[in-house]
Amino acid sequence: MTMGNDRQKVSGWLFHAVVWAALLGMPLFSTLPGRQMVSGPAYIHFLVMVASFMVVFYANWFFLIERQLFSRHVGRFLLWNVVLIAVVMGICHLVFRSLPPPPDAAPRAEHGVGHTLRFLFGNVSIYLLVAAVCVAIRMTREWYRAESLRKDLEKSRTEAELLSLKSQLNPHFLFNTLNNIYSLIQIDAGRAQDAVHDLSRMLRYVLYDSSQPTVPVHKEIEFLSDYIALMRIRLPRHVDLRVALPEQPSSREIAPMLFISLVENAFKHGVSNDQASFIDISIREEDAHLTCDIRNSDFPKTDADRSGSGIGLKNLNQRLEMIYPGQYNFSQHAGEGVFSSRLDIRL
Repeated sequence: MTMGNDRQKVSGWLFHAVVWAALLGMPLFSTLPGRQMVSGPAYIHFLVMVASFMVVFYANWFFLIERQLFSRHVGRFLLWNVVLIAVVMGICHLVFRSLPPPPDAAPRAEHGVGHTLRFLFGNVSIYLLVAAVCVAIRMTREWYRAESLRKDLEKSRTEAELLSLKSQLNPHFLFNTLNNIYSLIQIDAGRAQDAVHDLSRMLRYVLYDSSQPTVPVHKEIEFLSDYIALMRIRLPRHVDLRVALPEQPSSREIAPMLFISLVENAFKHGVSNDQASFIDISIREEDAHLTCDIRNSDFPKTDADRSGSGIGLKNLNQRLEMIYPGQYNFSQHAGEGVFSSRLDIRL
């Protein structure tokens, strides 16, 4: 049992104690002006009644509700309560006859059947009300417990799904980056060595920092800057690359590696080997919002060159919905040879 459950249990029983203490103290504080405080014998009679209420309440709380009502044996539950109330009322009647009557009690007299039935009906109604209150409290408590368990299970499922998505994202990122370095080796081996060094720094972020639920914005921006610098090395001269990143990003927390899929997509589909191309990446932080706008020329890949295509963007959509439900806007548009995407996240 967790410490949180222990605290809930203690607070629950403390609530019981306060309610019963308030009920036991009512006769001591409810006297009318000009009337003496309740006498000792009268208070003893009151204590017997409260004790009988407690017997009915806790017999339901510990046994009848759990074993009968929660097991869907409603008929047995009602029957056991009828028997319980009859036995408690009989015992109370015997105890009252053995106790001295209160000083202001009326002399005992024989009453007719009608009076007796009304008396019994009134007392049975009170005990049934006690049992009903017990059922209401217990059912409410069980509902809150079930709802709390459901939320815990949902949270565990979400965390497991996020972990699975991250495990997919990291190899996907590494696969694309290694492909770029492989291409760079054929162009300039020296620059390829520098790129491997940059990649090692980026992988430390991917393997260690991104394993945390959140990272500071400035670390995410630094990672994107390193990635763009690595991609810039192998770009043909006819590609116009424009990048605008925050100069002094904040330390606000954000889920890691949310923008890398959009940046990867721009480099993968926005560059042609023999046609004029452009990539425009703009990331800004304003009023607790981090916004990424990307526009690039659109050169869709052929079926033979679609390795890993779409994994990153599908992953991004799933992660956004799980981490920032109702706190983000994500849109994409393709037309007239231009592909644009916009992601705005409220931090």
